[in-house]
Amino acid sequence: MSVPGASNTLLEAVVPYSMISMVQLLGRVPNQHCSQAMANEMALLAYNRALKLSKPGCEVLGVGFTGTLATSRPKRGDHRFFLSIRASDRIWETSVTLTKGKRSREEEDKVASSVLIQAMAKACRVSETLDSGLTESEVLNESETRFSEEEELEQLIDGQLCSKIYPFSKAESYGSDKDRKIILPGSFNPLHEGHLKLLEAALSVSEGGYPCFEISAVNADKPSLTVAEIKDRVKQFEVLEKTVIVSNQPFFYKKAELFPGSSFVIGADTAARLVNPKYYEGSHKRMLEVLGDCKRTGCKFLVGGRNVDGEFKVLDNIDIPDEISSMFTSIPAETFRMDISSTELRKNRGDVIS
Repeated sequence: MSVPGASNTLLEAVVPYSMISMVQLLGRVPNQHCSQAMANEMALLAYNRALKLSKPGCEVLGVGFTGTLATSRPKRGDHRFFLSIRASDRIWETSVTLTKGKRSREEEDKVASSVLIQAMAKACRVSETLDSGLTESEVLNESETRFSEEEELEQLIDGQLCSKIYPFSKAESYGSDKDRKIILPGSFNPLHEGHLKLLEAALSVSEGGYPCFEISAVNADKPSLTVAEIKDRVKQFEVLEKTVIVSNQPFFYKKAELFPGSSFVIGADTAARLVNPKYYEGSHKRMLEVLGDCKRTGCKFLVGGRNVDGEFKVLDNIDIPDEISSMFTSIPAETFRMDISSTELRKNRGDVIS
């Protein structure tokens, strides 16, 4: 971090050094701290965290490192370390067993750090090499495993990956709040002009950000989408050069955790459900707690008008509690109004509605 501009590369660094720190990171008590499997798990956690913190379209890596090196007392086992680097479509694994008693703790730290930096440079396609200080007898075990798009999506559906971004858009972030994502969630079955115009209208009332669509592969009350279904829906956005994110979170309070600081573009009907205690076990207090947590992530809602039971409703028609009213911004009807839905389009073309 002593190099100027390091924040353009490093998103976050976490050192879970104590047992309790590691338990909080993993959400469980690990069976073994120093192993390739542990490094892989840490790298996957770091990768998912990087997806949350980065701008759509930016390539991110998650790095995990664990080792058992020289300490204040003699060790029975080997001095060794494992590292893992996770990208969207591959994972690099590295392990080294050091010659016991050859180096001090500081010297072993330096060797491990050099190997880690070299592995990160290789993953970032940097050609320069760094002398790690390893001897001829200390073997650097390296491997690379690649994943197909189908395997990535299966990992997402299974909950291993939190999202997959398809940065089809050529547009850049704009305005005074360039780090904010402006997200229009939906099933997009099919994607239609109303969706496109709604996101465009949302941009006009926002302070800036990166516009994108979002599909949840996991549904709250329906079976998860299949890989083939996801790919078919994604193709719609590729044709139009619009960025789409595939996630596995159907609920907004989970989307807020996944996309902190984002603005979600929703219809008035969805906004009405969001503040209806009926969906929070009938508890007004619980509703405020959940949406209060969303508010603390920095998320907001941009609300467009929607035809509900034959009546066009806007944000002003919804009773928003004062405690969370600052989260909601209306998209004026004169800016956006289009009485069309994916359900109606599927009915018109004779699709089976489920």
